[in-house]
Amino acid sequence: MRSSAGGRYGIGALLLALALLPLLAWAQAAPASKVGYVDYKRLLDNSPQMQESRIRLEREFAARDNTLKADEKRLADLKQRYDRDNAIMAKPDADTLKRDVDTLDRSVKRTREDLRTELNTRAASERDRIWQQINDIVIDYARAQGFDLIVPSPVVYASARIDITDAVLERLRHPTAATTPP
Repeated sequence: MRSSAGGRYGIGALLLALALLPLLAWAQAAPASKVGYVDYKRLLDNSPQMQESRIRLEREFAARDNTLKADEKRLADLKQRYDRDNAIMAKPDADTLKRDVDTLDRSVKRTREDLRTELNTRAASERDRIWQQINDIVIDYARAQGFDLIVPSPVVYASARIDITDAVLERLRHPTAATTPP
């Protein structure tokens, strides 16, 4: 009786192994997945599109920045004049100069804040637009190279072997290269 129960377990194990054999063969025959890593911060910092955007924003805001610097210099000169001459000036003249200093100080602060807010808004808009371009290039590159998965930064560790950041940067520098097969 004992041999019959042991035989059943042996036959069951053999049938289970035979049933799993096609799965093992399929797993070994399946091609390995191709995984890549891309450092988006490096792409944003070094892409020619982002560098051009920075230059364009600097040009766009240069006149207003120069006006603000001129107002700041004028404010510094008025403050210096008030500090130097207020003791020897007539009270009404000193009060008028103090009001001018305070008015210009508020105006400079308001202008500086407005300029900073507008610059930040424009820079964020440009960054979002360029981010989408970069993302499209990453996807195009990954598809052209047969990648199954691209992992963005930050990651705990990525081997230099799977880092495609430089290749994507090259595509960003030479957009026509994206249309030709590598």
